[in-house]
Amino acid sequence: MPFAECMAPYSISRAGVIALTRTLAKEYGKDGFRINAIIPGGIITPGIKAVAKEITQLKLGLLRTAVLFSTSLPLKRGGQPYEVAHIAVVLASDLSSYIHGVLIPVDGGFLSA
Repeated sequence: MPFAECMAPYSISRAGVIALTRTLAKEYGKDGFRINAIIPGGIITPGIKAVAKEITQLKLGLLRTAVLFSTSLPLKRGGQPYEVAHIAVVLASDLSSYIHGVLIPVDGGFLSA
C-alpha cells in the first residue's frame, strides 16, 4: 500500500515480484524448487539513514513522508537488517521444507495496517 504520492514505480515493481514469485512457484515446484519471497519494509539501512540525515536538514517533503510511514507501523519502530536475515535463514533451511509460493513480509506490520 502506498503511503505517499509518486509511488507508482515502486508499487508496480512490488507487484511484479509478487507475480513472478507465484508464477515461478507454480512452474518449478514440480522440479523440486521451493520459490518464496521476502518483502522487507521499514528496515533501517544505510539508505534510510541517509534519508533521515536529509530530513534533519529540514527537507519538509521528506519529513512528511517519514511521519506518514512511521505512523503506519504497528510495531512503532524500524526493523533491523538481521530481522530480514533471520527469515532468509529459515527459508534456506529444512525448517521451511513445505513452504512454497509464499511472500513473507518483514515490515513491522505495515502491510496489515
